[in-house]
Amino acid sequence: MLLWPLVALVREEYAGRMDYSKIITIEPGLRGGKPCIRGMRITVTDVLEYLASGMSGEQVLSEFPELTSDDIHACLAFAADREKRLTGSVV
Repeated sequence: MLLWPLVALVREEYAGRMDYSKIITIEPGLRGGKPCIRGMRITVTDVLEYLASGMSGEQVLSEFPELTSDDIHACLAFAADREKRLTGSVV
């Protein structure tokens, strides 16, 4: 079975759905102006590093009860958008 048509369908359906603008905040006096989650001291990078180290989303939520699954999705969407801008992707 070819997965590419499925990947294209999923990408089309979910592309651009997450509006992280109210979740990811950037404040000059907070964590050196790094993108943070809802004005807390937890940065997007913190969450991405936890996920990259092998923690599941559920484990991150367990360690940081002030976070929600939408916060984690917002971090991923923010990182994906930033990657698109850096690489000049038109997807």
